Amino acid sequence: MRPWLWLAGYLLAINIAALILFAVDKTRARQHGRRIPERTLLLMAVLGGSAGALAGSRLYRHKTKKPKFRIGLPLLLLLQLLIFFLLLEWRII
Repeated sequence: MRPWLWLAGYLLAINIAALILFAVDKTRARQHGRRIPERTLLLMAVLGGSAGALAGSRLYRHKTKKPKFRIGLPLLLLLQLLIFFLLLEWRII
């Protein structure tokens, strides 16, 4: 299997997981249940799930007032995209 397929599979899985975590946390917030720590949500974004985290934040209108999510997630996504395109340009992946 080619290395980029592993990377694509990983990124797909981590982004779906981040999106689901935002949905679960929003549901728990509405029901006053046990919440998912912000650290966990941000960690998922840092580990490659920034697109899913940003989509979850916008789709569920969750954590949109907190600067580390409102500003941090888009910046993290831009950084990850930059790294990805540089790796492609340098033919590393």
